[in-house]
Amino acid sequence: VQSGYLSSASVLIQDAKHSVTALAKPSESSVNLHTVCGVLLLDTETANASLPTPDKQADTLLSTAYTNLGAGANECYSAANSVGKRALALRSLTNGVAYLSEASARIASASTP
Repeated sequence: VQSGYLSSASVLIQDAKHSVTALAKPSESSVNLHTVCGVLLLDTETANASLPTPDKQADTLLSTAYTNLGAGANECYSAANSVGKRALALRSLTNGVAYLSEASARIASASTP
């Protein structure tokens, strides 16, 4: 569980960073936002397909992380011309990464003999 999770978590964090960088640029084109946020959405859906894990608490944390990351990616699609929508997408992405971090700590502690 841990090795597959670590790989997908690393990808999701990089995707979220790319999306945050794009959302932080007011001049970023909607085409580029669609691209970076589309990649994030696809990778989030792929990671979500790996649930459930053997640990119920980790499942809950991961599910919340994936829900927030997916919401952020979807919000990103329509955020090009809206400061408010960009802020909403950024908030969802921040929450998603925070839950992903918490899930990582849970998985590491559950995997320790």
